[in-house]
Amino acid sequence: MLRGKTALITGASRGIGRAIALLYAEHGCNVAFTYIYENQEAEELTNLLLSKGIQVLCIQSDAADFEAAHSVVKQVVDTFGRLDILVCNAGISQDTLLMRMNEQQWDDVLNVNLKSVFNYCHAATPQMMRQRSGSIIAMSSVVGIGGNAGQTNYAASKAGIIGFIKSLSKELGSRNIRANAIAPGFILTDMTLALPENTRAEMIKMIPMRRCGEAEEVAKVALFLASDLSSYVSGQVISVNGAMG
Repeated sequence: MLRGKTALITGASRGIGRAIALLYAEHGCNVAFTYIYENQEAEELTNLLLSKGIQVLCIQSDAADFEAAHSVVKQVVDTFGRLDILVCNAGISQDTLLMRMNEQQWDDVLNVNLKSVFNYCHAATPQMMRQRSGSIIAMSSVVGIGGNAGQTNYAASKAGIIGFIKSLSKELGSRNIRANAIAPGFILTDMTLALPENTRAEMIKMIPMRRCGEAEEVAKVALFLASDLSSYVSGQVISVNGAMG
């Protein structure tokens, strides 16, 4: 479905980003991905992707850094000659009630989750405009739509992504560039697995399908949005949440 195309995925050494990278590779897509901290997972993912017979570019970079984002995109275009798919997946959470939240916790989450989307879209769109084609996918969240106590910073960042993507889709539509967001619910990742078992059990009670989602289930939606199957889908938010909310 993606043979001959090139994708850049931010924050892809683990979790949802990793699942997207692997699924894209299975469909013939060359993959560039970023990670922020030196870790074994990035090396392992690189080797897994190479084993699928595609070209791979692995870059250590801070998605919240404007200049670094532009440098990454330049490396991708210099290496592959084009950029067809941008997946803005990098994100963090620093959850606490607003009365206990400090300014640094607010700034860190907004910078990594929301500013990084601006950084990479700002860097990537000139290349996509020259190609007159491209698909931009940003990772929002169920709490970006419905909010959640103890996550005002995270929810604000993820809600901001939705407004950003909807506006961007209107700016770029005439150039055949699509922009969409995915809003996952509770997905089994390192973040959710770190929660106490009783907390996860309470979360599952809130989900009509009575289970957490898998990262691969989010990746399948990202595959749809990256491929020509979604050629007339833009400015949308697709929830992957088991009917929650």
